[in-house]
Amino acid sequence: MVHTGTIDGALFEPTLYIVKGMCILDNDGNRLLAKYYDKDVLPTAKEQKAFEKNLFNKTHRANAEIIMLDGLTCVYKNNVDLFFYVMGSSHENELILQSVLNALYESVSILLRRNVEKRMLLDNLDSVMLAFDEICDGGVILDADPTSIVGRAALRTEDVPLGEQTVVQALYNLMNNNY
Repeated sequence: MVHTGTIDGALFEPTLYIVKGMCILDNDGNRLLAKYYDKDVLPTAKEQKAFEKNLFNKTHRANAEIIMLDGLTCVYKNNVDLFFYVMGSSHENELILQSVLNALYESVSILLRRNVEKRMLLDNLDSVMLAFDEICDGGVILDADPTSIVGRAALRTEDVPLGEQTVVQALYNLMNNNY
């Protein structure tokens, strides 16, 4: 996925750092999960939240899939009470960003058993966070196939020895008598 782009005759250096950020907001524009990969773009949490609020205000009623905002190309998708966003630079190929967005949405959809809504997302936030990490690392796209992303992101507690489980997994298994 190394590419170069031109705008007004300017040639950009090829780069693997395509994604500037990904986030999931609720239907009030509040952050549920977000990752920003470029320290020069929205470096502070305050700037990120202000950007997310502005982004949500411009997109929550729009009937589109893409917006240019604050020098970023943002592709987005909403479902029930969740809004999914993937951001790239202003000269980024929208189709590449759209493929990342589709991978994110479909992975979350599979992880939540097609019940893509805020409560289910919060209940499975650990798996969704792993999916974020499987899709993109430091702005570099690692995978865009939802099935393989979910295969690595899904927490399979029945296969994991007790000593290697997270506290949440162990408590869940104890409460459901899986031991």
